[in-house]
Amino acid sequence: MKKLVIGLLAAAALAGSTLAAQAGTKLRVTLQLPIKHHLGQNMLDFKKEVEAKTHGDIKIEIYPSAQLYKDKEVPQAVSSGAIEMGIASLTRFAGTVPAVDVFYVPFMFDSQEKVKKATAPGSPIRGPLDAAILKTGARVLWWQAFGQAIVLSKGDPIKLPSDMKGKKVRVFGKTLGEMVKVLGGSPVLMSGSKQFLAYQRGAVDAGMTGITAVKSRKLYEVMDHMTLTRHADIEFIVIINEKVWQKIKPENQKIIMAAARRVEKELRDKMNGIENAALADVKSKIDTIDLTDAERDAWRKATQPVVDAYIKNAGDLGKAMVEAAGKL
Repeated sequence: MKKLVIGLLAAAALAGSTLAAQAGTKLRVTLQLPIKHHLGQNMLDFKKEVEAKTHGDIKIEIYPSAQLYKDKEVPQAVSSGAIEMGIASLTRFAGTVPAVDVFYVPFMFDSQEKVKKATAPGSPIRGPLDAAILKTGARVLWWQAFGQAIVLSKGDPIKLPSDMKGKKVRVFGKTLGEMVKVLGGSPVLMSGSKQFLAYQRGAVDAGMTGITAVKSRKLYEVMDHMTLTRHADIEFIVIINEKVWQKIKPENQKIIMAAARRVEKELRDKMNGIENAALADVKSKIDTIDLTDAERDAWRKATQPVVDAYIKNAGDLGKAMVEAAGKL
């Protein structure tokens, strides 16, 4: 009888532990880029730390290459709870928080030092933006450095602002679209995952993206020239549904935030090296055009009207962002 009781107690304990394991939290993450891209590797690093330190209480599943959602769909998917987590270009929140596009105002952040200060947790620029995004139902866990924006073109190279006139140009945000309009071109808003086919089929004449995307998406196979305008700082953000976040145990929330801070800082610190390595890799595969200081100044002057358009669209918060950027 005693052995039977012990056996029953052991079985109950095993069942309890099984239920406890099943009660763990599963977080699915939608990612636009391939897992080998530095944003994918950054998320993978986060996943490993969180799963290890929560002893499997939190399981993270990554779905790369826009398998589940295109980038324009990510904010709504996460905010609504259709998926627990997502990685999206910051500009994808411009529909509800127009001020996020401050990072896409041409030449607003023209040095790595300014970028680091602006994107630091709680900074006068990032702090208000994170708070505004939270009101949509999505909490920002960390920002992912993507790199600087460049211009790709097929046929004629684009070296001066006047070269944009009459061109159909792929953009990934409203403010960059305003930049194209100011220069006499026609912006075409397009998801990153659609670039390759669009360039291959000639749907657009030129496109804006990051240097690392030229490598990871093999865009050098379908475009002729890459102009290093470096006109904007491209930022992605990792978000989690706020209701899901509130259900996570406080001790696990601390683990998640500690891991988020670590991987964010590590990526930010090594971004320059990542970008230089990607540039070195693609230089032999695509005609690469660097600009002189005088040429870059010409771009800066030609795109100055975009600042006013941004402030008009983003309102008081946008004006505050421009003022804060001016103080960096």
